[in-house]
Formats: sequence, C-alpha cells, structure tokens
Amino acid sequence: MSGGQVAVTSGSELEREVANTAQRLGLGVGRQIRVGRRLWGAERRIDLVLRHPDSGRSLGIECKYQGVSGSAEEKIPATIQDISAWPIPGLVVFAGPGFSENMRAYLHSTGKAVAHEDLHGWLALFFGLADGDAETTPRMEDEERK
Repeated sequence: MSGGQVAVTSGSELEREVANTAQRLGLGVGRQIRVGRRLWGAERRIDLVLRHPDSGRSLGIECKYQGVSGSAEEKIPATIQDISAWPIPGLVVFAGPGFSENMRAYLHSTGKAVAHEDLHGWLALFFGLADGDAETTPRMEDEERK
C-alpha cells in the first residue's frame, strides 16, 4: 500500500492507521471530538479531526470498516449526510472486504469518501503537503508554466 499504510482488520485499527498516516504527514490529530447533538438529542462525535499546524485548516474523518458483507453498510449514506452538519469539511475513510462493489462505487461517487489505501495522497493534496511521490511527479506550478 502507498504511503506506508498497512492492511487493517478492524474499525479501531483503521482509526489508528488513519491517525498514524496523518501524523506522518505532520498533522495534528484529535480523537472523538464532540460537535453538538443530532436531531433526536444524541451526541454527535467525529472519529478524528486532523489539523494542519501552520494553516489551521481542519478535516473531520469518520472511519468505517466492514469485514464481512451485511447490513452495516446501510448506515453509510446517513454518515455521508451527517458530515454536512459538521462545522468543518469531512470525509469517510473506508476499508475492509465486506463493502459491496455497489457501496464502494457509491462512496467514491459522493466526493466525501476515500478508500484507506488512497488516503495518504488525498490528505497531502487536501492540506497542500509534499507527498512522498513528489520527486517523480511534476509540481502544478511547473505544469502551469508549460
């Protein structure tokens, strides 16, 4: 996997690996951040909040792992919708062999989800950080000058 990521086998392991990826990129990581209440009164929490130390830019992340097929993926559309109520931009990071191909396609189509194996590059782009592959990839400024 790119960015030094490893395969995960549980939700808590996914959360830990996402936090590790963010820290390797120099981002601050907050866990289980309270952001108000849902319509029925339950507390709304974000699994991880990543923060760029210089710009202050933040990103909330919900980690979703599914090891076997089942009804757990039925909650994903509600999670995508819930992100719109956050006071910061948000993203679902998903992993596991239990997600159906239809759900994977749905997640990618929202623009609010990324597979765990693609996270490193996504975060580098979102926060404007140098990616580990930067030496072999032309910088945007170089491409714009052409």
